[in-house]
Amino acid sequence: MSEVVKFISEAGTFYIATVDGNEPKVRPFGLVIEHEGKIYFGTSNQKNIYKQLQANPNFEVSTTAKDNRWIRLKGKAVFDNNLAVKAKAFEKLPHLKDIYNSMDNPIFEVFYVSEGEATIYSFNGESKTFKL
Repeated sequence: MSEVVKFISEAGTFYIATVDGNEPKVRPFGLVIEHEGKIYFGTSNQKNIYKQLQANPNFEVSTTAKDNRWIRLKGKAVFDNNLAVKAKAFEKLPHLKDIYNSMDNPIFEVFYVSEGEATIYSFNGESKTFKL
């Protein structure tokens, strides 16, 4: 699991895809955290991504490393009001305080990957898959 989080974190910006009705929606993200064996992401419950994941929890993450390997992570989003994860988020990205003021702001949400799988690919045809 930490290899997956490390890969995504080192890429910096990664992209999360959701579904809105029958239309795909993709947006950049920058917050990924590992906590107690789970991979977490954070967002606002005022954003469309939150509403989309409430309606359909299936999502996918993708990004590319500097060495041109890439990752595809898929799973279901489970929202969780985990204050320890929120505290880690504020430590990792201090500018979250400018957005949410405090980690217990009710619009700041965290979700983890359930029923997940991640695969790291390379152009030479090698791949490595992780069950999450």
